[in-house]
Amino acid sequence: MSRTLASSAAVSSPSPSGRRPGWSLRMAWLAMVRDIRAGELRLLMLALIVAVAAVTGVGFLSDRVGRALERDAGQMLGGDIVLEADGAIDQAFVDHARNLGLRTSRVWQFPSMVGNGDTLQLSSIKAVEGDYPLRGRLRVADSATGEERPAEGAPAPGTVWVDPQLLGMTALAVGDMLHVGDTQLRIAQVIRYEPDRGMQFVNVAPRVLLRAEDLPATGLIGLGSRVGYALLLAGDEAAVASYRGWLQDNLQRGQKIADLESGRPEVRRTLDRAQLFLSLVALLAVMVCAVAVALAARRYTLRHRDGVAVMRCLGATQGQLLRMLGLEFAFIALAASAVGCVAGYGVHALLVAGLGSLIDTTLPAASWRPGVQGMLVGSWLLFAFALPPVAELCRVPPARVLRREGAMAASCAAIGYTVGAAGFAGLVWWFAGDLKLGAIVAGGFFGAFALFAGVAWVALSAVRALRARIHGRPALRFALAGMARRRAASAAQICALGLGLMALLLLAMTRTDLIDGWRQTMPADAPNRFLINIQPDQREAVQARLQAAGIHDVKLWPMIRGRLVSINARAVAISDYEAPRARRMVDREFNLSYDSQVPAYNEILAGREFDPKAMEVSIEDGLAKTLGIQLGDTLGFDVAGAIVNVEVTSLREVDWDTMQVNFFALTTPAALADAPQSWLTSFHLPPEQAGLMQALVRDYPNLTVFDVGAILAQLQTVLDQVVAAVQWLFAFTLAAGVLVLAAALSSTRDERTHEAALMRALGATRGQLARAQRLELLALGALAGLLAASGATGVSWALARFVFDFPLSLHAWPWLAGMAAGALAAWGGGSLALRGVLRTPPLITLRGA
Repeated sequence: MSRTLASSAAVSSPSPSGRRPGWSLRMAWLAMVRDIRAGELRLLMLALIVAVAAVTGVGFLSDRVGRALERDAGQMLGGDIVLEADGAIDQAFVDHARNLGLRTSRVWQFPSMVGNGDTLQLSSIKAVEGDYPLRGRLRVADSATGEERPAEGAPAPGTVWVDPQLLGMTALAVGDMLHVGDTQLRIAQVIRYEPDRGMQFVNVAPRVLLRAEDLPATGLIGLGSRVGYALLLAGDEAAVASYRGWLQDNLQRGQKIADLESGRPEVRRTLDRAQLFLSLVALLAVMVCAVAVALAARRYTLRHRDGVAVMRCLGATQGQLLRMLGLEFAFIALAASAVGCVAGYGVHALLVAGLGSLIDTTLPAASWRPGVQGMLVGSWLLFAFALPPVAELCRVPPARVLRREGAMAASCAAIGYTVGAAGFAGLVWWFAGDLKLGAIVAGGFFGAFALFAGVAWVALSAVRALRARIHGRPALRFALAGMARRRAASAAQICALGLGLMALLLLAMTRTDLIDGWRQTMPADAPNRFLINIQPDQREAVQARLQAAGIHDVKLWPMIRGRLVSINARAVAISDYEAPRARRMVDREFNLSYDSQVPAYNEILAGREFDPKAMEVSIEDGLAKTLGIQLGDTLGFDVAGAIVNVEVTSLREVDWDTMQVNFFALTTPAALADAPQSWLTSFHLPPEQAGLMQALVRDYPNLTVFDVGAILAQLQTVLDQVVAAVQWLFAFTLAAGVLVLAAALSSTRDERTHEAALMRALGATRGQLARAQRLELLALGALAGLLAASGATGVSWALARFVFDFPLSLHAWPWLAGMAAGALAAWGGGSLALRGVLRTPPLITLRGA
């Protein structure tokens, strides 16, 4: 107990005037060694080791899974980095990449007419080198309706792979010769999926994929040809990062880096959500750890007050004690954090092995970041929750040696806890990697702590009044009396157990409600086909064919090409903007559309609904921010040589990952109904009706079908991987929560032992005390579970609303599960943590008091 500090003081304590150099360091080391031998630091170090192990275990796995998701997302680009250019890419870019050990593949893309000699069709030619793609794989079939399979590399020289609709347009089949410029190439395969094709499909004609070696023979590239160039790169993560930095400093005019953020925006939100889910799991583990460390530090403080009082009597000053205890805690932090990091790495390795086929990818090597985070989190957690008790310990009066009832001053405790909470909030933000996520989780738990403390104090005050009205039933009276007598300790237990259960319930809701909410953004019947280039005279016939095939509620949208030329009668120029995205947006044509109202799956953030007879436009909110467009502005669009001026009457939020038809700019019919236009639509096509698209393309050869089913499948794979990771991490955090429960109940073990001895001396039986302890634990656990469910529901709603951006359905199960789990955990954990309390002979307990 506290005799360890007193014995250290008896051996080494100097007089105030004769303090030897290094006294604090030596005393801190001696105190730590003797506390460890006496078992005083066992609970504190175990709590800290578990805390750091939870943080690093979750951190290592989250880091590796998150980096794997980002790496595998490169499959949707064809490489880790893609350099796009409107002119030929200098060989220096290729040479520098190869010097870094990166693999490279060049791509040429341009429109051209192809056919069978009699029938010509506009197509999108794509010439690639032999190792294309560097990430991901194409999927091909032997015929337009054949079974697809992964492709091995790119087309062989002398052959082409084509989109299935091109076969219908040209009446060709696999094995026939296709005229491409000045040469003929044999059609070898039908393309079913192209990883880096992206969603910029509205002007994309059917694909013709050929080898770069065949490109010169076509004679299609000459002076003035409109060719898009790309350089795909892939390799080691460090080399990729180095090349990216070099590339950003050496970009030439007309070049840009296309990564997942810019090249595939329809995938970005899914991966962002995946990383946020993993960060949420890690954050909740941090919260569980904070509770464990706080409880263990409190128990350590309570058990060392007598030893500090003895040292004060022997001449130690407050400054000496503060330095000694601070150094002791520094030794503890370093030792326990190091052990926790090693344990966390081992746990994460077991989790990776246990996941097996659930994570169907090779995880990258662990980085140093989770280890550093674990050391910092462990050190700060200890000092954040040990600083206030240490400050109180240093103020223990020497008179406590004679009078045990002296209470520790709490004036500095509030400042210490405030500093600790502020630092802890910073760690949470760093660990989350997202300001909004960190603010909601940290703010939610700090707010829950204040709420739990208030409710617990009121409830325990009511217990005192209730006890006076109960006659008989000694076990119940003993239980109520214990809660009322230890009101502060009981309130602390309720708060600690409530916060631990809140983290676990929030994790459970993550596995169920939040994951289900995310799944709802990608339902099984989400549109997986886009049908474009529908001519006005074909619109009714195409819609009738779709409806006859059982595809109902199909809405066709008009599409008009237009360029933004003015804002409020002021000409728009590239030089007006510095941001690369803004410069690209004003240098391109927009896909415009019109309707009498904003679609239901778009949300109006500002402004009003359309007046169909007025010249109005609704702008996507992101585009408005990029170009500085505001409500009330007048925009001028050049549409087929005519200037159309429209007033901005609303700003919309567009959910691009719904796979619905969306537009940056949507006008009223009065503005664009008479403009040259084609039509497009999106819909869900069941697999058994795949032949419908071939029939449509055969009857209407100008149609282009874009199949996004493979993209949806990859997004679903990402979601499944995150679900698997969250489930396994939940089990690990649940184990950490069990240890938190043990720490919460052990923190009052000494006090309960002393009370039990007094009650036994006054005639209470062991059975009565056991029933009283059981009733007390069940009541405290049920209240903590009820509070935890309320807090978890509130935080999960805020996360769904403000972070993950999807609706959340509230259910009653968290409250029922919270109360049941709280009561059972408090009872079961209490029976283990407090075993032996009622068996200790009263005489031994009272003698040691």
